[in-house]
Amino acid sequence: MPGVGNFAAASRNLESLKPEILDAAKEGVPLLGICLGMQLLFAESEESEGRGLSLFQGKSVKLPKSVKVPHMGWNTLSMVKQNVLLEGLQNEAFVYFVHSYYPKPSNEDIIVAKTTYGVPFASAIAKNNLHGTQFHPEKSGETGTVILKNFAKIVKR
Repeated sequence: MPGVGNFAAASRNLESLKPEILDAAKEGVPLLGICLGMQLLFAESEESEGRGLSLFQGKSVKLPKSVKVPHMGWNTLSMVKQNVLLEGLQNEAFVYFVHSYYPKPSNEDIIVAKTTYGVPFASAIAKNNLHGTQFHPEKSGETGTVILKNFAKIVKR
């Protein structure tokens, strides 16, 4: 699920597809949410009205006022635990971000990488067949290519 835009608009556009996506997720089909797509894996966002997929507990919150918003540019991934999506990456690998909100999971066990921008936040999550990146792997050079190839391997399994 790619993600650029507003949570309310995205959740409205997702509404007709929600039953199929939830069924596929339940059946073990691999799913990767990118940026807003990751936020849509949760139920809600402070950004606006709307309901996400509620595949994870928690909600998206705004970055603190102490930093320039949106967070736009390169930042590092601090690996929290091993995960097939991030296999082959060095700790503190650089990735590209463009966002003003970030998901705050109720269960921190799903966090596989964090990034600090004003506050530490979950920049990559994973549980079983569900994966999410707050950053944009498609804009993250070689590091992003590794991540997307890793996801392709997950899909092939």
